[in-house]
Amino acid sequence: MKVVIVGGVAGGATAAARIRRLDEQAEIVVFERSGFISYANCGLPYYIGDVIVDPEELTLQTPESFFARFRVEMRVCHEVTAIYPERKVVAVKNLTTGESFEEHYDKLILSPGARPTRPRLSGVELDNVFTLRTVEDTFAIKDYINTHHPKSVVLAGGGFIALELAENLRELGMEVTIVQRPKQLMNPFDADMAAFIHAEMRRHGVKLMLGHTVEGFERRDGGVDVLLKDGAPLHGDMVVLAIGVTPDTTLAKEAGIELGLKGSIVVNDRMETSVPDIYAAGDAVQVRHSVTGLDTLLSLAGPANKQGRIIADNICGGDSRYRGSQGSSVIKVFDMTAATTGVNETNARKAGLDTESVILSPMSHAGYYPGGKVMTMKVVFEKSTYRLLGAQIVGYDGVDKRIDVLATAIHAGLKATELKDLDLAYAPPYSSAKDPVNMAGFMIDNIARGTLRQWHLEDVPSLPRDGSVTLLDTRTVGEFRRGHIQGFTNIPVDELRERLGEIEKDKPVYVICQSGLRSYIACRILAGSGYDAYNFAGGFRFYDAVINDRALIQQATACGMDG
Repeated sequence: MKVVIVGGVAGGATAAARIRRLDEQAEIVVFERSGFISYANCGLPYYIGDVIVDPEELTLQTPESFFARFRVEMRVCHEVTAIYPERKVVAVKNLTTGESFEEHYDKLILSPGARPTRPRLSGVELDNVFTLRTVEDTFAIKDYINTHHPKSVVLAGGGFIALELAENLRELGMEVTIVQRPKQLMNPFDADMAAFIHAEMRRHGVKLMLGHTVEGFERRDGGVDVLLKDGAPLHGDMVVLAIGVTPDTTLAKEAGIELGLKGSIVVNDRMETSVPDIYAAGDAVQVRHSVTGLDTLLSLAGPANKQGRIIADNICGGDSRYRGSQGSSVIKVFDMTAATTGVNETNARKAGLDTESVILSPMSHAGYYPGGKVMTMKVVFEKSTYRLLGAQIVGYDGVDKRIDVLATAIHAGLKATELKDLDLAYAPPYSSAKDPVNMAGFMIDNIARGTLRQWHLEDVPSLPRDGSVTLLDTRTVGEFRRGHIQGFTNIPVDELRERLGEIEKDKPVYVICQSGLRSYIACRILAGSGYDAYNFAGGFRFYDAVINDRALIQQATACGMDG
């Protein structure tokens, strides 16, 4: 059996190694257009920022090491230019010599990945306008920085690459501005949770221009003017486009393979394309979101590796199935960690799901043990079934641990109420006896039992201010003085029982505190005395962060810059 693989990196290299482990006699040939067959794609921004200083650290395998270990023929700088399924051959061009030839296959694996989206804008081909996707892109950016010593950069886009680049370029001392059309960074997060990411970026001097559309680029004073549709140009010594990726599927299209979203390759759960004996994996394929059941595109290394393994199993006579993508991810944002899994509340609602969420601010470990830090968690579930849909966490220590627990719970099909039952490891330096994941489960269980009734950030503008409801802030007098929502009356929770006479019983009571805990206790006191009480999800800390973020974004839209 001869297997030809188009593209290395995650999906292709994984498939090649797995096939060899399953079939010692198979002939395996990999054609990789770039000069690198297996590299740490996610580490590229950290090489630019001198966190990784040795370029060889980016290369996980070389053609020589891969052949020595697996006897797989890795042909770098070879581009597959056409596929002829009826003859089971691919046309190949050696990019070093210019030679063209054909290669026969019994099984063909497509792992072409995705290319950076380069919009058709004027000036996009300027020599100081870059994209970042490959090792070659990384070296080009690094060489430009070392040669020209730019002082400022504009990043177009607000996803993973943009944030990682922003951090690394800022650490090099450059002025960094991020501009993009959506009014938030990191679309896998809800806008309210993204507010914490925005705050961390601003705290480290990154300027945010959110809600602005780039219309083109012009050379000026040795740098680049980034032209905006709805504002004055932004100037930078260099620009990096990080506005997303597009599946690289020209080969598949010309071969008559069925395509789906944004031209991606349609595959079944065995990773088979519409053409017999041709498989596909990685950023180029359309997958099913395991939570919503909808078709989607997810450019993540984890799914690509799993898909490569599944293809290898099936080529070698097995029957492995891809169960869909959940979208679990984590990112370092300067000192903060932000992580998500499943589907956020915004996209769940777009998918037609009736959602509810809990927001909590637990400590990373036991409060009495030194060094604990607050994290903000948002757990999303389906109202009628309590099916766990997704989670987002921003914070410092322990964020990655909790998101992985929640990702496992979603994959296992646990209900959100069952989070309270998870038996998780505890020691004061690492957690609390009631782990944050358990705490989310307790809150959701309280909702299921009717013990907790919530009101949310989006309800604030519509809260009656005509006296028909009671608006109650249960924080201390000092906390209340430092900031509160207009129209709220302050009665600290520890004084509430003695001051119940100040609250009219025939009116609903909307209660808030700093994090949601004291206001929940207040709600139970009120309910036990016959009041109709509702607790604010997230607390004033959450409210204040989101409202301040919205104000800064609005201010930037009005005056042209957010700092």
